[in-house]
Formats: sequence, structure tokens, C-alpha cells
Amino acid sequence: MTPIVGSIVALVTPMHEDGSVDYPALRALIDWHIAEGTDCIAVVGTTGESATVTVDEHCEIIRVSVEHAKGRVPIMAGAGANSTAEAINLTRYAKEVGADCTLQVVPYYNKPSQEGIYRHFKAIAEAVDLPVMLYNVPGRTVADMQHDTVLRLAEVPGIFGIKEATGNIERAAWLIRHAPKGFSIYSGDDGTAVALMLLGGHGNVSVTANVAPRRMQQLCKAAMAGDAATAREIHFSLLSLHRQLFCEASPAPAKWALSQMGRCQNFVRLPLVELTAAGQVQVGAALRECGLI
Repeated sequence: MTPIVGSIVALVTPMHEDGSVDYPALRALIDWHIAEGTDCIAVVGTTGESATVTVDEHCEIIRVSVEHAKGRVPIMAGAGANSTAEAINLTRYAKEVGADCTLQVVPYYNKPSQEGIYRHFKAIAEAVDLPVMLYNVPGRTVADMQHDTVLRLAEVPGIFGIKEATGNIERAAWLIRHAPKGFSIYSGDDGTAVALMLLGGHGNVSVTANVAPRRMQQLCKAAMAGDAATAREIHFSLLSLHRQLFCEASPAPAKWALSQMGRCQNFVRLPLVELTAAGQVQVGAALRECGLI
């Protein structure tokens, strides 16, 4: 796989009012991100409502995204599950349809041990010859993949990096310091992504990139080049968005923002609900501050 660096959008899954997937809007979003310079598109992750799409829909979103991208941008397929067998099946499908790599979240709800986490990811990497990005987000999964476990997994062939979504810069710094050559550290937290990249990180898996793709790509490029002044300037211009796109459960704020920009409809699936009136005021103010509406 060509190394993935820079801005990786954690893409929303557009939906119709009845909850069905809006594939024309998905294709349009992919085209927009390519035009805006997004370096990689991650589909059916947390922001893509992977928890509530059916298995058939999950697979079809991956297939449509790969087919429509036509190699113009790498497609990272969300293929994680809290069942190792299910994650392997999703990964096999992603490989069959031509995804460039997969995003594999730490198993959620069943609270595996560190050994269980290690064996889970190792089994996926060994079962399917498709590059794997690990994803540690203990705020959602409860289980927290520890430093030593990440370093063990960094030695497993096929595992190329980690989306570090704890927002803890010290943790990220230790990973960057200790990671073996060829293992990449990506931010999974927009608010602290610039700091991680200035420390030597390789990019950002971003929610903010859903609504400000060009600026996020420019921020990543500057930060990874060590241009702290430019990175800082762009970061401060996006700071309100970083916060307000999480003022309520994601991706409700991002979908509402995109609806205001004419990019997709404002619908999410239960148990998520659409952004409240109070949230709309907050997100709207951030969008106006950034000149996006």
C-alpha cells in the first residue's frame, strides 16, 4: 500500500428521511472531497454510523465508495466489530471490492483484556491480506488499548498504524517515540491533531474535514512539514468547529452542518437524534465564523 499521510476524513453516511442510505449524496461527497484535496476517505467508521447500518448496508457503502472513487483517492473501509469473526468477514469483503485498507476499532462492550485485544487484531491481520489501521477510542469502547499492546501489534505484518483518539498528547508522544519504523501514528481527535502531527504524527482522521476538507488538508500538510506558524493559524481558524461538531452526539452536528452547506440531508438513525435547536445555534455560529455558510 502507498503510505497514507495527511487528512483522512471520517466520512458521514448520508441518509434519507426514512433512514435509508442516500447513495447519490455519498457519491457527491466523495467527489467533493477529491476536489478539495482530502488525502484518504474513511467510510463506515464511527462518524459513518457503523453501529446502526445493517451488515448488507455496511458492505454496500464500502463497495459503492470504492467503485465511485475509481482509484482517485484511497478508501479506508471501517471493518471493526466486537466479534473477531465478524471483523474478519467485513475485512474479507473490503478486500474483495478493492478497498485500500481497513480501520479496526478496539472491540467494544465486551471489555476484552489486553491479550484479547492483541489476539483480535492479530487474527484479522493474519486472516486477510489487507493493511490494517488500529483504532483506539476508549471514550466509546470502554476498553483501552495500552501502549505495550500497540507496540506488540506494530510488529504484526499488515498492521501499519493507529488512529490515536484518546486526545492525550503525552500518550501520542510516547507512541511516536517508541513506534518501529514503518508504523504510523494518526490523530483521531481534531482538537489535538495539530500537536500530534507537529510531534511527528502522520495525519488526522477527522470529523472536521467533513465540513472543511480543504482547510484540514492544508493544516495537516503544514503540520507534517513542521510549519508550526501556518498550522497554528489554520488550527485556530477551525477551533470552534472542532468543539461544536461534538456539542451533541456525533455525527448529528456534522450532518446538520453539511445540510446547511447543501451537501446532504440532516438525518441520523436512532438511537441518535437530529441536532437540537440549541445545538444548531452553536454549530451555525461556528460555521459562520469559519465562513462556511
